[in-house]
Amino acid sequence: QVQLVESGGGLVQAGGSLRLSCAASGRTFSNYNTGWFRQAPGKEREFVAVISWTGSTIYYADSVKGRFTISRDDAKNTVYLQMSSLKPEDTAVYYCAVDLKSTYKSGRDLRREQTYDYWGQGTQVTVSS
Repeated sequence: QVQLVESGGGLVQAGGSLRLSCAASGRTFSNYNTGWFRQAPGKEREFVAVISWTGSTIYYADSVKGRFTISRDDAKNTVYLQMSSLKPEDTAVYYCAVDLKSTYKSGRDLRREQTYDYWGQGTQVTVSS
């Protein structure tokens, strides 16, 4: 089993920055694709960003392009989501997830939550206007 723990969420004013962390146990992030998703109250969970197991492919949702950056530190077995220029519409619970199959996938598949095998419990991000 793979256990994921998100941290770094909190309350921030619009225009501010926040860095989320996703720490994993069981396997290193170098062995699987890792994605970030978010869910706002009353809304469906949506894709935010993903980094492939090779690190060569990164995708972002259109709503966060230019503002969010996904990265990983294999030595620390941690994936990060650096969020800048935050907007009230970014308010949501943020989840990290991993796809254990170390094979290349299409951009469409990397954006689908069904692709991922394990999920963290989430961390709350609230952006005030």
